[in-house]
Amino acid sequence: MSSDHYFSAAPSSDARTRTIRVALAGREVELETAGGVFSPEHLDQGTRVLLDAVPAPPPTGHLLDLGAGWGPIALTLALRSPDATVWAVDVNERALDLTRRNAARLGLHNVNAVAPDDVPDDVRFATIWSNPPIRVGKQELHDMLARWLTRLDDSDDAAAWLVVAKHLGAESLQRWLGDELGLDVAKAANSKGFRVFDVRR
Repeated sequence: MSSDHYFSAAPSSDARTRTIRVALAGREVELETAGGVFSPEHLDQGTRVLLDAVPAPPPTGHLLDLGAGWGPIALTLALRSPDATVWAVDVNERALDLTRRNAARLGLHNVNAVAPDDVPDDVRFATIWSNPPIRVGKQELHDMLARWLTRLDDSDDAAAWLVVAKHLGAESLQRWLGDELGLDVAKAANSKGFRVFDVRR
C-alpha cells in the first residue's frame, strides 16, 4: 500500500493520467489528473466553494495559487486574468507536471507551475487564492501561510482568499491569522461545511 500523501514531493503511486470534465471560469474543460495528488477524481467541494465565492482576480500583476494540485485554481486565475502572471506553487512534482500539462491543454501561457523555492524572492502578489493543505500538520501549515500571506503587495485591494473546512479548524486558523500574523481576516462565505476567508494586510 502506498504511503503517498498529496503533499509528498515525489509520489510513488501509479502516475497514469485520466481525463475529467470540470467547469472553470464559466466554461467546461477536459483536464488531466493522476493518483498521488489532491482530489484526483473530481474538483473537490472546498475548491468549488472558493471559486464560487471569490471576486474577479486582478487583471494584471502576480497572482498566486498556493497548493496547486492538478491546477483548478491556477487555471481559473489564468483564464480570468490572461494578462496576469499566475504562480501555481506546490511541493508535489506530479501536481506541478499536471498543472503544466493542463495549462497547455487550455492554451494558457501565463502559468508558472513551480516548487516554493523557485518563486523569486522579490515577487509580490496582487491576490492569493488557496485551498491550503490542512492535513499537512498545524506547524507546517502555519509556516507555509506565514511565508506566503506576508507577500501580498501594498495595493489597497490586495487580498488572500482561503477556504477551510469548519471541522478541520477554520475558526482556530482565523484566530491565528489575526493574532500571530496581524492580518485582517473576514468571513467572506460559509457554504457546505466550508468557510472562505478574506485575508488582508
